[in-house]
Amino acid sequence: MTEVKAKGQKPSGPVGAKRRVVTREQILTVFPEQTLGVHRSFAGDVWAQFKSHKGAVFGAAVFLTIVFLVFFGPMIWTIDPTFVDIRSRNQGASFAHPLGTDQLGRDLLARVLSGGRVSLAVGLTAMALSLLFGSTIGVIAGYFRRMDGPLMRFTDLFLALPLLPLLLVIVMLFREKLSGVLGPEGGIFILMVSAIGLTSWMQTARIVRGDVLALKEREFVLAAKSIGTPSRRIITRHVLPNVLSPIMVSATLGIATAIITESALSFLGLGFPPDFPTWGRLLFDAIDYTRDYPGRVIWPGLAISLTVLSVNYIGDGLRDALDPRLRGR
Repeated sequence: MTEVKAKGQKPSGPVGAKRRVVTREQILTVFPEQTLGVHRSFAGDVWAQFKSHKGAVFGAAVFLTIVFLVFFGPMIWTIDPTFVDIRSRNQGASFAHPLGTDQLGRDLLARVLSGGRVSLAVGLTAMALSLLFGSTIGVIAGYFRRMDGPLMRFTDLFLALPLLPLLLVIVMLFREKLSGVLGPEGGIFILMVSAIGLTSWMQTARIVRGDVLALKEREFVLAAKSIGTPSRRIITRHVLPNVLSPIMVSATLGIATAIITESALSFLGLGFPPDFPTWGRLLFDAIDYTRDYPGRVIWPGLAISLTVLSVNYIGDGLRDALDPRLRGR
């Protein structure tokens, strides 16, 4: 219960009369919680705004379902994706093989689940490398004026390069060398992650640089400079925490870009070896059988499309949720 009484005001009415008592619910009908000092955390605001974006919630549900299936599905569906059964080749959907089999009798469901694990691993790892490289260049270029020109010209140079031909050249030059040192699977994985990560950092660098340029003129940064705080400490304590929002949005979009790029390289036959399935490799293997067995193209293509679409929706929702101009709406 809350008593309402103005400061310095004498009680009105006859002496000994009871003062009016107002409940909290009645106050909340007039004043919102924000004006009453009710604590609202940053995470709570972000989650409330994210939940209001139906596309982002749907995308998050689809993406988490795909992640669960590709990482825990092989524990339930225990058929070896590389097991060859010539007598069962080119079969349609059945109880034993829900998605059918390929030209060598390998189970397509097991290969789609196993391929998704590799494709997602490449996407997440390449995204992390791209994010690290792009954020570092963006922060340095935005905070240190002398480094801004050279680093941005370096970024423009990479933006001007044709991405797919550059990736093809990198893969063709280093594929055999890395495969001989780290093995076919390990060498191709390192090559894919490095090639995709080091050719997709430019957008992140430009976005982070723009935010840092605005932040370094803010009062709290100028105050830290005035008391002699080192630049390294200002960047780690004041600048980086305030540019996490665009970095997180770039991370979600970077996953989609990396998955599409890996699938494109595998589809062109420059990815993982045939006995190491990925979604792009499954599409490549199904080229000659598209007319007679369209399911071989539909299932891995649908997995790629749903993953990329769901990640893009999540990025859209995060962008709105992390925007302070939209969180209170």
